[in-house]
Amino acid sequence: MAGHSKFKNIQHRKGAQDKKRAKIFTRLIKELSVAARSSTDPASNPRLRSALAAARAANMPKENIERVLKKAEGGEGDSYEEIRYEGYGPGGIAFIVEAVTDNRNRTASEVRSYFSKFGGSLAETGSVSFMFDKVGQIIYPKSVADADTMFDVALEAGADNVETEDDAHIITTTAEDFNFVRENMERHYSTPEEAGLIWQPQNSISVEETNATMLIKLYDTLDENEDVQNVFANFDISDEVIKKLDG
Repeated sequence: MAGHSKFKNIQHRKGAQDKKRAKIFTRLIKELSVAARSSTDPASNPRLRSALAAARAANMPKENIERVLKKAEGGEGDSYEEIRYEGYGPGGIAFIVEAVTDNRNRTASEVRSYFSKFGGSLAETGSVSFMFDKVGQIIYPKSVADADTMFDVALEAGADNVETEDDAHIITTTAEDFNFVRENMERHYSTPEEAGLIWQPQNSISVEETNATMLIKLYDTLDENEDVQNVFANFDISDEVIKKLDG
């Protein structure tokens, strides 16, 4: 998830690809594995509650979920490591890449090669993230409620903000309040379409067609890597440029 409101046109373009169940399930299983390390009791583990909600939203088979939890209970969970990479793409666009891997060297080498191939470079941790805010994001289809109702319900649930776009309500929370707000929203509207912690750019940079092709290739290549969980960046591409590129 790249931050729906900032990446709407890219996300729509990539919609079919992002719905590949195998890739989604791989990411969810890794998140479940990492979340279950501290405790397999959802009541005392907010991160696990969130991971379980995401797995259910993606219609992951119950046996897949139970297998991960049983491994964790027996101390046999996969030895995944969470890593965050920061870098710059063409035109000085900032990227944050979140990975979960069982081989740090392999992942670092692959991520570095992608940046190099598409006109960017990896940077030191912290050199990019100060331009982003870590926030919770909860997305519901526009059909579940009108904009005013969604705004009122979300704010009462503890959200910071709600933006209604053509096809969705995007609810923003603080990172600390994310699980609390998500659970409150689920009582009103059941499981959201998407929910998670994201790196939201403080400012987005509009890019022209010249850099757009390379930026999208870098974004897609990172996103398709098996160790990468999420990719965030602070660029914005107009619908007109997207149409030209797709045409």
